[in-house]
Amino acid sequence: MNRPDIKTQRLTRAEYVQNFGCDILAPLDMKTARIEAQRCYFCHDAPCITACPTDIDVPGFIRKISTSNVTGAARTILSENILGGTCARVCPVESLCEGACVRNHAEDKPVAIGQLQKFATDQFFALKEKTGFIKATQTGKKVAVVGAGPAGLSCAHRLSLLGHKVVIFEAKAKAGGLNEYGIAAYKMVDDFAKTEVDFILQDGNIELKTDQQLGRNLSLRNLQIEFDAVFLAFGLAGVNDLGLKENTNESMKNVVNAVDYIALLRQAKDLGELPVGRRVVVIGGGSTAIDIAIQSKRLGAETVTLVYRRGEDQMSATWKERELAQKNGVLIKTWAKPSSLRGDEAGVQEVEFEYTASEKDKLVGTGEYFVLQADMVFKAIGQNLLLPQDATCETIETAKGKIKVDEKSYHTSVPGVFAGGDCVFDKDLTVVAVRQGKKAAHSIDAFLREQKRGKNG
Repeated sequence: MNRPDIKTQRLTRAEYVQNFGCDILAPLDMKTARIEAQRCYFCHDAPCITACPTDIDVPGFIRKISTSNVTGAARTILSENILGGTCARVCPVESLCEGACVRNHAEDKPVAIGQLQKFATDQFFALKEKTGFIKATQTGKKVAVVGAGPAGLSCAHRLSLLGHKVVIFEAKAKAGGLNEYGIAAYKMVDDFAKTEVDFILQDGNIELKTDQQLGRNLSLRNLQIEFDAVFLAFGLAGVNDLGLKENTNESMKNVVNAVDYIALLRQAKDLGELPVGRRVVVIGGGSTAIDIAIQSKRLGAETVTLVYRRGEDQMSATWKERELAQKNGVLIKTWAKPSSLRGDEAGVQEVEFEYTASEKDKLVGTGEYFVLQADMVFKAIGQNLLLPQDATCETIETAKGKIKVDEKSYHTSVPGVFAGGDCVFDKDLTVVAVRQGKKAAHSIDAFLREQKRGKNG
C-alpha cells in the first residue's frame, strides 16, 4: 500500500481566498433586487409562507424591496425569524419557499426568495441599526437557555421580547452553535454568524455565558433552583458509527468525523494550515456530507468521492446541493455501503464498499464489492444524542434517540424544563430549530404566567 498523501498548503493564498472568501452566488444590488422582487405575484394565500417553517411574510418583504424599502423588508423577515440572514444562506429554499413558488408552474423558475432575503438582511446589518423590536413589560421572571445555537438564540430573543430576563449558557468559547462551527465556510463568509449573535445580544435582557457545559461545570438542578424555567438546546454531541464488519478499526488514523473537521475549518485563521488528503472519501448523503466534500475539494484535494448507501433521490441533501457538489468536482457514487477500512499505523489507505439494493423497501447488500483508495475518510452519516452526565438530565424521557417533548409546548418530562433544536426529533434544519425556539418561548411564557396566576390565586 502507498503511504497516505496528506498535506497542508495545497493551494496558493489567493486560491484559498477565492474558494472560501466569496459567496456562492453573487450578491444582489438594489437594481437587480428590485427587478427580481417585481417578478413576485404577491399571492394572497401565498404558498411560500406556508412552506416557510418560521412563517415569514414572504410576499410582504418582497413587496417592500420592490419599493426600495429594504429596512422594512429586513424587519419583516427578522420579526418572524431572528436568524433570517443565516437561513437565507443555508436553507434548502429549493424544497421550501422557492419550491412552493407559483412561478414554478408558469416558467419553471421561482422568485429568488433566498437571495432577496439575504439582500435585505445584509443591507440591514450593514447599517448597524438597533433591533427596533417592541418589548412587553418586564415580568421579573428569569429563564436559562442551555445552548447558543439557532434554537437557543431564537428562544432567548423571543423570551426577551415577551419581557423575561434570559441567561444563555454555551459550552463552547463562541455562541452560534452550528452557525458558527458546523456550516460550511463558503456559505458563511465574513464572520456572519457573529454578526447575528451580536445583533441579538445588544438586547439588554439577554446575557451570554460561554464555557458553561451541563455535566461539567453546570447542573440542571441548580438551574431549576435559580431560574423560573429552563430551555435545553444543546444539540447532538455524538457521531454515528459506520457499522463496519467486525474487527475493523473505525478509529484508524485519518478517519475523521466531518462535523469536527468543519469546526476546525470554520475557526482556522489560515486555511493553508489545514491538512487535506489527495484522495478523499466521504461517507454519507446529507448536507454535512455535501459540505465536507465540497470543502475538501476547495482545500486542494485531487479527487473527492461521496458514497451513499441508497439512490440520489433518497439522499437528504437536495438536488441543488448535489448539483453544487458536482460543479465543484465531487464524484457522487450511490447504492454502496462501507464494509471495511484498510491501512496501517500511518492511517487509512483504502475503503472497501459493498454494493447495495432495495428489496421490498429494505436495504440489502448484494455480495459484490469494490475498493476506493483514500488518504482521508470523512464520516458524515448523522449525529446522535448524548445526554450530559448530569443526574437531572438523565431523568429526562427520550424517544427515537432524542429528547421527548410535547409536540405543541416543547415541554419535556421534567416540569419547567423545555427543549428544542437538534436534540428534539424533527428535521435537522436551521430554520426548523429557529421555529422550535420561537414556539418554545411562547410556551415558556404561558407556563410562567400560569405559575404567577396560581401563586396569586
